[in-house]
Amino acid sequence: MKVQITETAPIRPSPLPFSDDHTLALSHLDNDHSLNVTFRYLRAYVNNNNNTTDRNPFQVISSAVSAALHHYYPLGGSLCRASNGRYELVCKVDQTLPLVHASADCTLESVNYLDDPDMNSVEQLVPDPNPEETMVNPCILQVTMFKCGGFTLGAAIHNSLCDGLGATQFFCMAADLARGIDQIKFQPVWDRAALLGPRNPPRVEGPIKEFVSLEKGFHPYKQNLGHVVRECFYVEDECLDQLKALLLEQSGLNLTTFEILGAYIWRAKVKAAKIPGDETVKYAYLMNIRRIVKPPLPAGYWGNGCVAMYAKLSAKELIEQPLWKTAELIKKSKSNAGDEYVRSFIDLQELHYEEGISGGKGVSGFTDWRHLGHSAVDFGWGGPVTVLPLSSNFLGSMEPCFFLPYSSFDTGKNKGFKVLVSLRESAMPAFREEMEKFTRKEFGL
Repeated sequence: MKVQITETAPIRPSPLPFSDDHTLALSHLDNDHSLNVTFRYLRAYVNNNNNTTDRNPFQVISSAVSAALHHYYPLGGSLCRASNGRYELVCKVDQTLPLVHASADCTLESVNYLDDPDMNSVEQLVPDPNPEETMVNPCILQVTMFKCGGFTLGAAIHNSLCDGLGATQFFCMAADLARGIDQIKFQPVWDRAALLGPRNPPRVEGPIKEFVSLEKGFHPYKQNLGHVVRECFYVEDECLDQLKALLLEQSGLNLTTFEILGAYIWRAKVKAAKIPGDETVKYAYLMNIRRIVKPPLPAGYWGNGCVAMYAKLSAKELIEQPLWKTAELIKKSKSNAGDEYVRSFIDLQELHYEEGISGGKGVSGFTDWRHLGHSAVDFGWGGPVTVLPLSSNFLGSMEPCFFLPYSSFDTGKNKGFKVLVSLRESAMPAFREEMEKFTRKEFGL
């Protein structure tokens, strides 16, 4: 697959939402050091609707993005560092959001609808700005047309602007406008510093102190792990159901797919990477706190509304203890989530931001994208048939794992899902063997 860029169109909000340049404050959650990264992903669309063949996807999406930017205009702003070292957003009357127009030399079908693509080739479908470019344009989009009429919408969005749920709110509004739905479901809410600001006086209590560390100069995304590669693995329902039944018999616990498969993959990754037994390793995932905080965040809040949750063990414990105990540890970690945990995390950012707050070394990030409502992002050609993240830096981890649905166009795979795993190249062969054992139902309980 070869991709050629045709143009980069500057998209302006229509109509203009403000008349004076101004600066917007970001929340302490937005300024979390682990979010100092551009998150990149794509959605793939099949154009097989005879009623829309006369519509140009690039023109439709550019017009829809322009209209949605009237409500989400901060996406066209620029990031800068305030005197306190935190990010803030500069919004100017003449600001624009770059929308790249590109074309691919193949059909979507020929690349299996990007269900399990060549990871080097697929990089061409999403903008990849350098650190300087992403400060000027923290949100860059790309529409790539395929020979079949299908297309992809790639996004590169600095994580300090919003999380995945916030970005999806924006894309859903643009998609609704593209389909002629003018009624706004809820008005976007920005008031980040007030809604998620520190307490007076700030105080740090509860379990948050057990999981994060202060290490000035440590950068979670600059660890020397060697070359990191990505690979998709398929998870069959039959294998997962059998593992669930075995763990239920052993523990008497009703464990979720995220807890069980997460525990298996976490153990497999640490084992394959040959992490020394006395080192602490952490399982990290995001918890949506929009309804957890008191008072709850308004429906239109589109900033970062998640906090990192952790389970931790020594590498030796993780590899040697029964799998159900690890799954139980992940399950129990969810009970830490509450208003106090969130407020303490915010206050920690207030008190120790310059000291370098992070999850430290040995973090494996996990997230479940199977039920995020991506199908609602329909610009008139139906929802995306494939959604694919390209980022390897996530949640303070350089080796994240995404649970993803199969492409809806892949009729051969409808009983299960896939996991996209990032891992140091030296460990991938051994990890692949662990996943083959899973397929053979050799779970190593």
